[in-house]
Amino acid sequence: MTRTCGRGSRDGDAGGLLRPRADEVIPPADAHLTRRQVLQVGSLAAGASTTAALLGACTSSSVSSAPTTPAATATATATPTVQTTATPSPTTPTSVAFNPAALQALEEKFAGRTPSAWGLDIAGIMQRTDSSAVALTLDACGGDGGNAVDMRLLDFLRERSIRATLFLNQRWIHANEQLAIQLTSDPLFELGNHGTKHCPLSVVGRDAYGIAGTASVKEAILEVAHNHRTLFELTGKEPRWFRSGTAHYDDVGVQICLELGETPVGFSVNADGGATFPAADVAEATLQADAGAILIAHFNQPDGETAPGLELALPQLLDAGFRFDFLS
Repeated sequence: MTRTCGRGSRDGDAGGLLRPRADEVIPPADAHLTRRQVLQVGSLAAGASTTAALLGACTSSSVSSAPTTPAATATATATPTVQTTATPSPTTPTSVAFNPAALQALEEKFAGRTPSAWGLDIAGIMQRTDSSAVALTLDACGGDGGNAVDMRLLDFLRERSIRATLFLNQRWIHANEQLAIQLTSDPLFELGNHGTKHCPLSVVGRDAYGIAGTASVKEAILEVAHNHRTLFELTGKEPRWFRSGTAHYDDVGVQICLELGETPVGFSVNADGGATFPAADVAEATLQADAGAILIAHFNQPDGETAPGLELALPQLLDAGFRFDFLS
């Protein structure tokens, strides 16, 4: 039986982007490119309609709803939140994630290895950058209770021209395909890999915050690789950054991630406590950021107070002379 990491996995949903199971052999890359191109055409024909808000939160079981942007059949006067433009033609993928034989060899390479470290801050996890800027990173965790969109937060970042790295879980992408495509063309955002099922990255099933981790080398590999492919399908570029569900890793998982061509990312400032902090606490935590800090928050919890908290704090950081930039 395929394990389910994170809450509310909906891996059996039909339609949309390709949805490989954790035990499936990854198909040739050409299948993804064709599907991505079809989605682009559909997005353009739809007049750039976008999902404004869907369901839930990252690790909370609460469900909220909000009006969505009119669908493709709406009148021509509907105004999209984000302008849709065609994504660039994909480059030729080079990652191990696209090569089934190489994935098998990677599994054999790490088979039987016993982890010696576990947590948020073990060696190999990127927790700060070498830049003088602050790196704002926002997670969208996916699954039941995690597929919503905090458009207030995204619109605020656009209004203030604040760059952010958005870590997208594959389940969130499946639930928000049109918006995910649109985000690829927004110059204020770069996209990172938040895993296939939002699992802590382990090879022995270590859990964090009650969320079960990947239970084997193979599961750890596919937690990174399947969503790597999905993000390539969306953007035409291979993702460089990976953040596991809960940002927990063991040292074998860290090495697997690096072998797949992605840097495992943690954080130095927890801005919203998994989208649970009240606005005042979000602001207080955010104001602890300094040059090179990596801030973590969430943009899939519109009923939380991440947006109002960041609205309080980010302008103060800008006024203090800080700038915001991508991890890259």
